[in-house]
Amino acid sequence: MRALSIEAWVVFALVAQLACGPSAPRLPQGRAELEQEDTTLGPGDVFDVRVYREEDLSAQYRVESDGTIDFPLIGRIRVAGLEPSAVAEEIAKRLREGQFLVNPHVSVRVQEYNSRRISILGAVRQPGSYPIRSRMGVVEAISLAGGFTALANRDGTRLTRRINGELRTFNVPVDRIASGQEPDIVVRAGDILHVPERLF
Repeated sequence: MRALSIEAWVVFALVAQLACGPSAPRLPQGRAELEQEDTTLGPGDVFDVRVYREEDLSAQYRVESDGTIDFPLIGRIRVAGLEPSAVAEEIAKRLREGQFLVNPHVSVRVQEYNSRRISILGAVRQPGSYPIRSRMGVVEAISLAGGFTALANRDGTRLTRRINGELRTFNVPVDRIASGQEPDIVVRAGDILHVPERLF
């Protein structure tokens, strides 16, 4: 699926905002549906591979446009669509089957999810589309956009997300989250954060 331009995201966000009416619902108490994070890899993502006691095999990799990486000794590995743990298992398996290592211990840690982006619009200093990092919350996401402007209605921030095929929008009380009064929400690819301006 091709990524939408920022102009398309703006239109999309405005339509979503109008569709929800003057006020969006608060976040649900359990929030389980909002906490489901997709951590599979995609083109452009950057991750570290560490092979225990094998410094020559431990390095950082960027997923190429065809969804693969070129790993020493074992060659091309398709990683797009896989969880980091599955990538680690595949590397260990190929090192073992190729008889390069007897019992390899491999770990994978994602540094950048460039294939997954979030749109941050409204009263922030640098509105736009940004890559997300693993377990990145709303507060950190807004900081990527330079933080709030002086006119921002922080606790009026809205999160629009597709859940079970349906677009849903929630009010996110960012000030309460930042002060520790409420837990943060982990952002997901395709999310739209919109920060309105204060009315006075």
